Amino acid sequence: MLEDYIPIPTADAERYLRAGCWRRQTLAQAIGDAARRHAAERPDAIAIRDARRAISFAALLEESSRIAATLERRGIKRGDRIIVQLPNRVEFATLLVACAEIGAIPVMALPALRQAELEYLITLAKPVAIAVAPTYRGFDHVALARELRRRAPELRIILTTEPAEGGIDFGSVAEPGPPIGSRGGDPFDVSILLLSGGTTGLPKLIPRSHADYLCSAEACAAVCGFNPATRLLLALPVEHHFPLGAPGLVGALLSGAATIFSESTNASDLMRVADAEQITHLPCVPAIALSILGLAERDRHGFATLRVISVGGQRLQEPTARALRRVFPHLQVQQVLGMSEGLICYTRLDESDDVACTTQGRPVSPDDEIRVVRADGTEVAAGETGELWCRGPSTIRGYYRAADANRAAFTADGFYRTGDLVRQTPSGNLIVEGRIKDQINRGGEKISAEEIESHIIAHPAVSAAAVVAMPDPRLGEKVCAFVKLAPGGSLSLEELSVHLAQRGLARFKFPERLEVIDVMPLTNVGKIKKAELKRTIEIRLAAEHTKGAASAPAPRANVDLAEEN
Repeated sequence: MLEDYIPIPTADAERYLRAGCWRRQTLAQAIGDAARRHAAERPDAIAIRDARRAISFAALLEESSRIAATLERRGIKRGDRIIVQLPNRVEFATLLVACAEIGAIPVMALPALRQAELEYLITLAKPVAIAVAPTYRGFDHVALARELRRRAPELRIILTTEPAEGGIDFGSVAEPGPPIGSRGGDPFDVSILLLSGGTTGLPKLIPRSHADYLCSAEACAAVCGFNPATRLLLALPVEHHFPLGAPGLVGALLSGAATIFSESTNASDLMRVADAEQITHLPCVPAIALSILGLAERDRHGFATLRVISVGGQRLQEPTARALRRVFPHLQVQQVLGMSEGLICYTRLDESDDVACTTQGRPVSPDDEIRVVRADGTEVAAGETGELWCRGPSTIRGYYRAADANRAAFTADGFYRTGDLVRQTPSGNLIVEGRIKDQINRGGEKISAEEIESHIIAHPAVSAAAVVAMPDPRLGEKVCAFVKLAPGGSLSLEELSVHLAQRGLARFKFPERLEVIDVMPLTNVGKIKKAELKRTIEIRLAAEHTKGAASAPAPRANVDLAEEN
């Protein structure tokens, strides 16, 4: 078992096995069995398609077997970590299955991440390899990978989706290895390392076992109504848990559904793909839902076959939910409250519009346990707001190599303190009321304020910095930086962006507004009053909007979130 991994206690594991929500299989075994069954029943059925190619379930297994053999021949073995930073392409899926087959552990890194974040992941996860598309959205990922390898000798191998200098084309091997699922493995060991949203500094690594990840994917697939006729459109970066395993790609493979990858979140692009591929299910964030609503009526025909839109990452506002039902009356809106640490809540497909439009669902597994508590850990009265704590078959018991964070994030009896403020309705559904984490939720991407502050304060013109969320009509929130300048210092937003780029920070974390102030508001113990700063920017934005000069753009239909990131 992976060292420094905190597994779910044996007694709880046995209980989950008896309940049937866990199985004694690895991801490779479960996906291999499902793919062979669906290949036999529907030999010509597409398993995965992207803008470049499509593969059947049988071809998926063959290509994954070839990649597994390639990895083994390069010396990658069970327990080795591989940073996976790939776009939404077929190669992501085949590499994922290959890793599960040989027991290598993917570290899921968004394509938008840059040197600062990747160096941190290398220090923490000690990967032996990184997998990239050589060039993506104009950025040379292989050049960065070579620089990372130069700085970190343990990073021996650069895997690429096509030939590139210094890289190994991981799909080029001629001979397949043993059938997928034949190598065995420990279903209770770590299968994937996901990234947390990050609330204090850089993200933490979330170790998900084969058993708990299969449990989550299968439970979510059932709640979303996945079956072999399902055609799933994945436009969100698949390294996120939502499009990967809630139910996402993994749930689709287990269900025999077709997964259609999109590298664009532009509403017009999604409409064209949905039309061409007869899409039935679309998981997205509220910003994408708003963009779809912003399409002209004549352009909405492409969503005629869409039956379920699942909206997560942020709370979906009731007016947006009801607008989706009004504009697309054939469409069922599902709300999602979830976290990579484990718990997933969905509204059900048979619930009333009032429930689907006003709540964020209830746990997908009957074995999930939740508490809604006060600051002292005692449970609130029914219907009152408190922090959500959870424990269950898909919820981790500790981050990877993060002892200090674990003491703060997990209770002695194994409950995860989510930081989300919720209240529970009599039906058991949850309504998100806010959060207690110092975090910006930008279009579903969770950004740590502390991480950005640490980079800003390194600028020689800055003596103090505070990052807060500012409201945005399309993305929900954007990053606003308040800075106090050093004597004689000056700083513009453009100069700050250049500084952050030079430090290797991912672009989607850059502040989109800079406020220079003379005095930071402090508490009596010297902490910055961030609530006061948030209120300041809200007032200023409201005043600018009233004058017709709002700094945040109005919602637009043809916006690609990935381009902005």
